[in-house]
Amino acid sequence: MKLPVSRWLLAALVLLAVASGIDNLHRPLANPDEGRYSEISREMVVSGDWVTPRLNGIKYFEKPPLQYWATAAAFKAFGMNEPAARLYVWFAGLATLLIVGFVGLRLFGLEAGLASMLALVASPYFMAFGGIVTLDMGLTLWTTATFAALLLAEHAVERPREQRTWMLVSWAAMALAVLSKGLVGIVFAGAAVFFAMATSRSAAILARMRWGWGLAIFAVIAVPWFVLVSRANPEFAHFFFIHEHFERFLTHEHRRVQPAWFFVPIVLAGFLPWMAALVIAIGRAWRAEAGARFQPLRISLLWSAFILLFFSASGSKLPAYVLPLFPSLALVLGRFLATGETRKLAICLAVIAPVGIAIMIAGAGLPASAKDSWTQALYASAQPWVYAAGAIVIVSCAGLAALLARGHRWAGLVGAAFATVMMIECVENGYEELSPRQSGITVAHALAPLVTPATRLYSVAHYDQSLPFYLGRTLKLVDYVDEFETGQEAEPGCCIARLDDFAPDWLRPGDALAIMQPGAFEKLRALGLPMQVLHEDPRRVLVRKP
Repeated sequence: MKLPVSRWLLAALVLLAVASGIDNLHRPLANPDEGRYSEISREMVVSGDWVTPRLNGIKYFEKPPLQYWATAAAFKAFGMNEPAARLYVWFAGLATLLIVGFVGLRLFGLEAGLASMLALVASPYFMAFGGIVTLDMGLTLWTTATFAALLLAEHAVERPREQRTWMLVSWAAMALAVLSKGLVGIVFAGAAVFFAMATSRSAAILARMRWGWGLAIFAVIAVPWFVLVSRANPEFAHFFFIHEHFERFLTHEHRRVQPAWFFVPIVLAGFLPWMAALVIAIGRAWRAEAGARFQPLRISLLWSAFILLFFSASGSKLPAYVLPLFPSLALVLGRFLATGETRKLAICLAVIAPVGIAIMIAGAGLPASAKDSWTQALYASAQPWVYAAGAIVIVSCAGLAALLARGHRWAGLVGAAFATVMMIECVENGYEELSPRQSGITVAHALAPLVTPATRLYSVAHYDQSLPFYLGRTLKLVDYVDEFETGQEAEPGCCIARLDDFAPDWLRPGDALAIMQPGAFEKLRALGLPMQVLHEDPRRVLVRKP
């Protein structure tokens, strides 16, 4: 490949990733994660307390603060809005994409680096999470940076100064991974070192770890917040280190029980349209490095498998957990896309075309799956976008397979990436049609004209994660615990524990508004509590004290 063409491809990839992310920044925040994490950052800005995270005014210790800090800084710079809430996640996705390309370039050459980036851009799973406010893309960035720097350090063993630099970068990135989502940042880094030893059949890497400077860098970055938050909140250490790590992993307390194979189809489908190629790429990568001193592809495969097995063994499973393995698998897949026979790549694309038909069939059944007429209407509005996404899969797989069969490798690879971005755009537009159901923005618009600084706000047997963000106010929880248990125990006066105790507080002098679960509304209405209904749907009822 000629260098000018390579530069054009790199520029196109970056522009594609940037455009995709920017277009998705303005979508209303969805429940639960987008509302939760955006609200924690908003409250940091308002309170000025950047040590103790709070959600709806209540202490919240489930995750470390790096993303909260980054988003709070974005709010201070750009205002409290959806684009600012998504800015760090968008940056994390783009940075991860560039890291994958850089590592592929350094380890396997220019074409493999570009193909690895194309593989990741063609992953609808990875690209979609670049526009969703969760902590998983931030963790993915810093675990990928840790892993990538470790590979580059091992690649540079004969260049001591470069090796030292990359190893220290790995220590720093590991610290930021810990500040992103906890001890898993250390676990994944340790696994990478172990697999480097296993593939080389030598423990020599341990002597190259730069332990003194590395531990110092890690401690300077990661330790201060844990010390400060523990001193300010005696309950933090047990909840964060014991409950959030060991109890969450080993038990079903969070009711996220899934079968052991839960993540396997997610990983395969996550690389659509290259999921068939991924299977071939894994086998080729393993065979290609047999007997080599340094085996980055094998290390990548083992590390990816470890992440998959680690979360598969957990008693709590959510789809986003396996996002950190996508960049390392993209390196493996990218090498195959850059070197594999184009006719074989064409077959890999062609066999995926029926997936588009499956997407369209699923879209056809959307309205019928709704439990009420309101949701049915929203699903019907989203349905055309699902059809469009399915059509893109069918047409792009068939058309690009024809290009690849004629030997046009890079046109096929770039086309697959563009088609994936178009498909994601359709899915996101369809999801936006569900905003009245999935976001508190509609209720917030109904409430906002009625809220004054003196208005009391209640959330009864219900908590809409995005509502406080859009109102710019916290609400007093009534008969609702869930993730607030530790905070409510630490500050008992922050809520009304029982529904029976709500009436006296509601009847106090002054203006009051409440959002409540429909069952709670019916119970309170049966008791004769005065309430003027402002908004009602199958999920919530908004009332005002007459």
